[in-house]
Amino acid sequence: MEKSRVLIVDDEPSVRESLRMVLKGRYEVICAVGGQEALDLLSRDPIEVALLDILMPGLDGLEVLERIRQQPAAPQVIMLTATKTVKTAVTAMKLGAFDYVTKPFDVEELLLIVERAVQSAALAREVEALRSEVGIRYSFDNIIGTAPKVQAVLKTVSMVAPLRTTVLITGESGTGKELIAKAIHYHSPRAHHPMVTINCAAIPDTLLESELFGHERGAFTDAYAKKLGQFELADQGTLFLDEIGEMNPATQAKILRVLEQGEFNRIGAAQSVRVDVRIIAATNRDLHQGMREGTFRSDLYYRLNVVSVQLPSLRERRADIPLLIRHFLRVKSTALGIAEKPFSNDALDLLMQYAWPGNVRELENVVERALVLSQGPTLIPDDLPQYLKTGNGFSHPMQQSVLRGETRLSEAVDLFEQQLIRNALEQVENNQTRAAEILGTTRRILKYKMDKLGIVATDKSLQS
Repeated sequence: MEKSRVLIVDDEPSVRESLRMVLKGRYEVICAVGGQEALDLLSRDPIEVALLDILMPGLDGLEVLERIRQQPAAPQVIMLTATKTVKTAVTAMKLGAFDYVTKPFDVEELLLIVERAVQSAALAREVEALRSEVGIRYSFDNIIGTAPKVQAVLKTVSMVAPLRTTVLITGESGTGKELIAKAIHYHSPRAHHPMVTINCAAIPDTLLESELFGHERGAFTDAYAKKLGQFELADQGTLFLDEIGEMNPATQAKILRVLEQGEFNRIGAAQSVRVDVRIIAATNRDLHQGMREGTFRSDLYYRLNVVSVQLPSLRERRADIPLLIRHFLRVKSTALGIAEKPFSNDALDLLMQYAWPGNVRELENVVERALVLSQGPTLIPDDLPQYLKTGNGFSHPMQQSVLRGETRLSEAVDLFEQQLIRNALEQVENNQTRAAEILGTTRRILKYKMDKLGIVATDKSLQS
């Protein structure tokens, strides 16, 4: 097993040799006489831990520490200090040092601190590798689509990603709004800081404010401890507010304050908290209609809508369906550990003709379902959900019946809604929350329409 590399930086030969003797059995030890030599070594070779003397001629330890912390793959730094400079060592901790040891050092304490620093460095490298992997996953190259509207979206987000500009992403449910938000974050200077996602439609109004801004202990019943909100957790990074159109006006006003002033108050706190957060918002609702109805603040809309990205529905980019199918077949077969299978021409025809109200998300689920249930070498129509084979929206006779005056428009609309709702419920085994997501509405509105149209279905999401 390869040993971790430890750099000793001290101008006293006796100190360097003493530390080298203690550490050489466990680590690969490298020594530097001064700060500049240490920086030169760090620029050439990866080093996990640096033991850095504070008082040195030329560049002192604090200045070297600051330069080390600016490097992309900086090692963990342990400061070496005499007792009289302990106060300076505490300052070094505030500048990002991992820990400090005093001279003359205790061998057991030194070994323990170095080992902790090595473990911390390994964890930091692992996190950085995972971040890089996630960044690759959300690369613009991995966003599938050659349709002009998709290419226009990619051009816009590639231009806005490096900036701190607020972005509003609009589009039907399932079009990939979160995917675009992540692509923006991971192509921005904030990529090494958190991206926090919160679905405003999934959290009750009474809890949303606490979730976003946090609360102090005793701020309300059941507030037994202080809680940090999502804004604080996203500091220096990005906060993705999904389905912001569902947010109540009172909370919208507090979001506006953060956008304008960069600060907010936890519930029950008198003192403001300052944060540096980029906000990306998304919605499948018509916010212009919300402004007209008074459910969405116009001042917040204009602050969010600095750059607007409108994602096309799958119906508007049918030429991309074969590309998406091939992509999902490859990804899902690998994830499921089963052989990749092609769709037959008959099955592909059904997929190309379907209206896809749930857009790319629905297509992904259909491809996975077909792979899981298929027993033959090819995916055939029998491997597809029944609703794909029995209806793709209005039939031609119904349209003609309306145009001939034989059927009232309101009756035809009710029949159309009824068919769509039944198809969506069948697709997700009567889970009303998921059906509402596919249809681009809320569960409350879906339930209202089901009652109105006489659709009875047991919601499995409510069963224990």
